[in-house]
Amino acid sequence: MNILIFGPNGSGKGTQGAVVQKKYNITHVESGVLFRENIKNGTDLGKKAQVYIERGDLVPDGVTIPMILDRLKQNDCSEGWLLDGFPRNPQQAMALDKALGEAGINLDYVVEIKLDREAAKNRIMGRRLCVNDNNHPNNIYIDAIKPDDSDGSIKCRVCGGELSVRADDQDETAINKRHDIYYDEVDGTAAAVKYFKEKDAGKGTVIIELDGRPGVQEVSEELMGKLK
Repeated sequence: MNILIFGPNGSGKGTQGAVVQKKYNITHVESGVLFRENIKNGTDLGKKAQVYIERGDLVPDGVTIPMILDRLKQNDCSEGWLLDGFPRNPQQAMALDKALGEAGINLDYVVEIKLDREAAKNRIMGRRLCVNDNNHPNNIYIDAIKPDDSDGSIKCRVCGGELSVRADDQDETAINKRHDIYYDEVDGTAAAVKYFKEKDAGKGTVIIELDGRPGVQEVSEELMGKLK
């Protein structure tokens, strides 16, 4: 089972990806992690990527796609993979699609978690971290996991621990910049999703659209019901 997953920051894409990975025992391939691993290990592609990164430039597709293909051909991807974080624009979508075809690698599913921009931003800015366990979900904008405020101050809904915020979760400028790229239907990630929808509608790849507004469990159940 080979999957591309899309969703804006704040949509729960990472959480759902982890659910899929565990359920189907497939390998999660995240493009940012892949860059860091290749650079750390000093691979030829990593050295090429580092030159662009150090200059503050985007790594070209001619480096990124071979890096991704090399990863997808490794033994731990033989039973399936979930690719997250790439492609980010329609040109990359076309190039990846072509490269997969030439390598004889099937793309079974394209999963898109849909969430409007304001809700996605609120979810990021509403995250609160428990000092006892970062895996205790708390978000002031999500009813199902709102922190406990029964004593007039907010505490972890799971254990009652103190809550804190991540600085980058409160950086509205950075959040807007990432969302500018994702929601751009002409040159951004939304256009990459559109490419696969138009190309593969009714063909080999199954397109799955999910409403990201419900809770994690509800979205997971819908996703599991559509993955065969």
